Amino acid sequence: MTIETGVEQVADAARRAEFEELVRRQLELLGEDPSRAGLVRTPLRVTRSMEWLTRGYETDLKDAVGGGIFEDEHDNMIMVRDIELYSLCEHHLLPFFGKAHVAYIPNGRVLGLSKVPRIVDMFARRLQIQERLTSEIAEAVQDAVHPSGVGVVIEAHHLCMMMRGVEKQNSTVVTSAMRGAFQTNSKTREEFMTFVRPR
Repeated sequence: MTIETGVEQVADAARRAEFEELVRRQLELLGEDPSRAGLVRTPLRVTRSMEWLTRGYETDLKDAVGGGIFEDEHDNMIMVRDIELYSLCEHHLLPFFGKAHVAYIPNGRVLGLSKVPRIVDMFARRLQIQERLTSEIAEAVQDAVHPSGVGVVIEAHHLCMMMRGVEKQNSTVVTSAMRGAFQTNSKTREEFMTFVRPR
């Protein structure tokens, strides 16, 4: 174990302990008894859960893409559709979930197919709003392979609308981000939207 690793482990342990204490105090403020059998391990579970749900903060584009960029002269649209995503609304810390459709037109380089979902997860596993998430995915694909165009559409259900507030159970939020040819060429955009439509 290096000194740096040891310091990081101590810092992580201290941060987790502080997070657990915050959860314990939250339970108290709700009128609960954190020492009762059903709740005694809840602060630990919540801490681990939040680390998992927000692990995107520990990843950058280089990590997500790795060696998954390949030289190729393919110049037709490539699309990965129905990518499951789960995120947390930054306004209420409640989940939103749905699917992303990501397409791009290569310009000499292509992404390994698994890298597109990894990019989606990298940004989804952070505190988010759907609008920003959509744009961040498009920008990341643009930065990774500099394609002729990128299109991203996300369809999601938000528990902050379903469980509280307006309490609408069947509303779907749809956002899009278009870059390059997807923004300037109506035929390219229409081809993409045709692929996005339910089959």
